Amino acid sequence: MAVPKRKTSKAKSRMRRASNWRYSAPNMVECPQCGEFRLTHRACRKCGYYNRRQVIEVDE
Repeated sequence: MAVPKRKTSKAKSRMRRASNWRYSAPNMVECPQCGEFRLTHRACRKCGYYNRRQVIEVDE
């Protein structure tokens, strides 16, 4: 069975693990009601609509 010859340093193992935590930009979609960009599966902050229904009151 293969055994490492030397202990892997903290820096080396953390450097290897860090490559899996890359940030990506959030998915933005256009609101069908007002045309403003919003996050997916969230109510629009400008008009308050979600799934073509008004779910929150927005002061203008």
